Amino acid sequence: MAFTCATGKHRRPSRIKRTTARAAGVAALATTGVIGAVAAPALAADNSVEQTGLMPVVTVGDSLADQLGAQAEAQAQAAAQKKAAAEAKRKAEARAKEIREAKERAAREAERKRLNAFVAPISGSYVSTGYKTGGSLWSSGSHTGIDFHAASGTSVHAVGRGTVVDTGWGGSYGNQIVIRMADGTYTQYGHLSSIGVSAGQSVTPGQQIGLSGATGNVTGPHLHFEARTSPEYGSDIDPVSYLRSHGVNV
Repeated sequence: MAFTCATGKHRRPSRIKRTTARAAGVAALATTGVIGAVAAPALAADNSVEQTGLMPVVTVGDSLADQLGAQAEAQAQAAAQKKAAAEAKRKAEARAKEIREAKERAAREAERKRLNAFVAPISGSYVSTGYKTGGSLWSSGSHTGIDFHAASGTSVHAVGRGTVVDTGWGGSYGNQIVIRMADGTYTQYGHLSSIGVSAGQSVTPGQQIGLSGATGNVTGPHLHFEARTSPEYGSDIDPVSYLRSHGVNV
């Protein structure tokens, strides 16, 4: 009677196959970065594979697990600190921007107020002759402006923002300057010894435009100041009320 050999499909793997499989498992662990931190005894001996037919299993010790946990926690803390620093920087930059913009707004507002302010034409002076004072000194029979006490050569200022419309000799007014103000009114400065601006030039409050003197029809040096509704003689209005309405105490 003839006997046939078993197919051997339940035959345990040869040593070469076992070694190859184990090497493949080790290579797979190497790609994950685990193999460098695993202790050597984690791989089972050849006889355990022969007895069980199972692939070796890599295990991680408690100390290594603690190290990995500490590293993860440190990384998380570093990330949180970086995020907090970035947020603090963002808030600081936003605050700096707010402060800068507030300063710029304040500067613009201060400049706006300065340009819209009015000042006296002669600093620290007083009115020596009032408006509409009568007498033979004036061709109209009365004073069409006010006189500010001033020695010859005293600085004369534009009382507000405006544009120079006329300069030069003005007859009995002597050397004069006429300015069209920003509100549409006009101001005149007479008897000047020197003129420092020209027609068409823009002026700002307090800007020096000339020097006081005694040119024209005068009895002594002073500044003749008029407020007008037009640049022409005869359109005068009360200069004291005009200056006071713009905040100037005269």
